[in-house]
Amino acid sequence: MAAAVLAVLVATLLVLARGGPAAAATEFVFPGFARANVTTSGAAVVTASGLLQLTNETNEVFGHGFYPAPVRFKDASTGAPLSFSTTFVVAIVPRYLDAHGHGIAFALAPSPTVPAAVAGKYLGLFNTSDNRGQGRSGVVAVELDTAKDEEFSDINENHVGIDVNGLRSVSSAPAAYVDVGTGSLVNLSLVSGKPLQVWIEYDGASMRLEVTVSPAGKPRPAVPIVSSTVNLSSAVADDTYIGFSRANGAASSSHYVLGWSFLLGGGRAPDIDLSKLPALPSSKKTMPRLLIVILVLAVVLVLVLVSGAVAVLVKRRRRFAEEEDWEIEYGPHRIRYKDLHAATRGFRDVIGAGGFGSVYHGVLRRSGAEVAVKKVSHGSRQGLREFVSEIASMSRLRHRNLVQLQGYCRRRGELILVYDYMVNGSLDKHLFDADNKPVLSWERRAKIVRDVAAGLLYLHEGWKQVVVHRDIKAANVLLDADMNGKLSDFGLARQYDHGSKPQTTHVIGTLGYLAPEMSKTGKATTSTDVFAFGTFLLEVACGRRPMERDDNLDSPGLVDLVLDRWKAGRIMDAKDPRIGVCDEADLELVLKLGLLCSHPDPRRRPSMRQVVQILEGAGTVPETPPKDLGSNNRLFYGYSESFDEFATIFLASETTTVTTQPSSSHSNDEQQERISG
Repeated sequence: MAAAVLAVLVATLLVLARGGPAAAATEFVFPGFARANVTTSGAAVVTASGLLQLTNETNEVFGHGFYPAPVRFKDASTGAPLSFSTTFVVAIVPRYLDAHGHGIAFALAPSPTVPAAVAGKYLGLFNTSDNRGQGRSGVVAVELDTAKDEEFSDINENHVGIDVNGLRSVSSAPAAYVDVGTGSLVNLSLVSGKPLQVWIEYDGASMRLEVTVSPAGKPRPAVPIVSSTVNLSSAVADDTYIGFSRANGAASSSHYVLGWSFLLGGGRAPDIDLSKLPALPSSKKTMPRLLIVILVLAVVLVLVLVSGAVAVLVKRRRRFAEEEDWEIEYGPHRIRYKDLHAATRGFRDVIGAGGFGSVYHGVLRRSGAEVAVKKVSHGSRQGLREFVSEIASMSRLRHRNLVQLQGYCRRRGELILVYDYMVNGSLDKHLFDADNKPVLSWERRAKIVRDVAAGLLYLHEGWKQVVVHRDIKAANVLLDADMNGKLSDFGLARQYDHGSKPQTTHVIGTLGYLAPEMSKTGKATTSTDVFAFGTFLLEVACGRRPMERDDNLDSPGLVDLVLDRWKAGRIMDAKDPRIGVCDEADLELVLKLGLLCSHPDPRRRPSMRQVVQILEGAGTVPETPPKDLGSNNRLFYGYSESFDEFATIFLASETTTVTTQPSSSHSNDEQQERISG
């Protein structure tokens, strides 16, 4: 690290000695980073081991890491562009191999913080107004893109491109390299999690920019993978910053820069000694065999002692506590009844009520944490079985878009669940009972539906078992202080192993959200969850319940209403009129995606992984409406070939790689009946 700091000091002294950044060649080599080497912003940090980490597994963030001093790419006397050369080693480590964020870019930008840039597909370099080059942004970038976006005419979800003042690449090619030994072209995965080396050469005389990539440690290929003519003298500002930018959307990856060298003024950038680069966090280190044996023996001894202590504790608790076998596994989450009684002032602070019982606001005296306390009534249909299901599911699930269960209590037949308190209550209160609440903007609604999609993807694919929620609706989406959407109420949830088939069960859920095949198969699957999510999308976009209180079986429901508007070429007429001016393209996408998820044939519905991808903008929708679907298109009771054609067109247009007070909500149960058969 001392050598890297010295390199920065030498470069700075050269700049000062010659009167400005344009007067001297800039050269540096960073085999790892110190904080003095790079200016970071957003989610970017320099780790203790010397990695420049641009993003972590957090969604909807971006990170920048730029050389701290500006560089002038123009000759001071002639204004002609100057040559430069750079090489760097990067690694993209996705949270899920087929559900990752967007790529990483080496950028020349007018500022090291890139003001007004946004996350997601804009890579932290552009925003919705300048991504097509509308106006001078002063940004030239080489992107290693891991998502296909039709808006920018991306060639695939794994490509290298050259961008000039916009994200529509002036030149791009699939990620690959020419093997030095065989001379053959070898495909290269940008999201392998392994280090990749990139070389960028710019010749000021010919204004030719060339990009070469290969796995780190391979000999440098002789042939670049992509090249283009770029006039840097007109494309970038006089004083320009160089560095790296990266952004996550609804799915996420961790992006690292391990080493970097740069030379301005002609010649090749110095080589990077790969042996001196810091290791990625996932690197495995071997331990001496004796140490392994000692650790194993220590673990065995600890397990024996802990098992004995647990056995004694369980025996004592079963003697003095009202406890059943299923509670032993979840015992650590049990909260004393008297603590909950004190926290809720004797169960007087009611914040919600429904068919199951009441929900109270409370403050735990020991921790000071605000909680929502759900007290299940004796006569409720959500009895002991649903109570156990909710504890079993929620106590082990961990995701930022799921409401966290803090604990439970059972006393003399009373069933009580304790959650994190969601200060902004349930989404349906903001949609349908908003007398004293401001109207939710489309930006907030769009963020909430993407939050719920991310949480549902985790339930279906991100845990060791498949979790089918079975009751997705606006009433079961709670909002925290920052209006982040969190899925709640796991009383009806069912679990089964990945790769196995779900068991037949009772038809249970909420009218208007039930998939039509449930009445035939009795099986709750991830596809039936997708059906309910589709209705939820329409509910949020239209500001209308799927079945109003006075609806009957002959009147069109919400799905039919939106579909009829689309057939008439007026799908935007279905939106909530209170929304006002908004991103209509995004709202239209959500409406059509809601119809797709509500397809009567479960085989034609997308998976939640595909849903997240579509919401990320990696797919397009058909430009023409579906054919006439017949009389009212009874989606809940029949199957439509025309609707099937619509789904085929919709899914064919998107790629398969993803670049993953509560309880005031339950008062809605009084208006939307849960049914079971």
